[in-house]
Amino acid sequence: MDTEISYFDFKNLSPQDQCQLVTTQGQIINESSKNDLRFVIYKLGSFLVEITYIQQNNKLASFNVYQNTYAPSQSA
Repeated sequence: MDTEISYFDFKNLSPQDQCQLVTTQGQIINESSKNDLRFVIYKLGSFLVEITYIQQNNKLASFNVYQNTYAPSQSA
């Protein structure tokens, strides 16, 4: 990845720019299919993006962004 973008900066991009950034710089961490849909989860910086595609034509069906709220616990 060239530069790391914050969750908030990413959310301020246009939907087209968000999709392009995710598909060109995101890391696929999970992929599954159900019926005629393909679900792909990308890691981009410190957040996740889920894109659902219609398998028949590879068109975007939905696009969701999740802020990573997981923080490993620190041992004392």
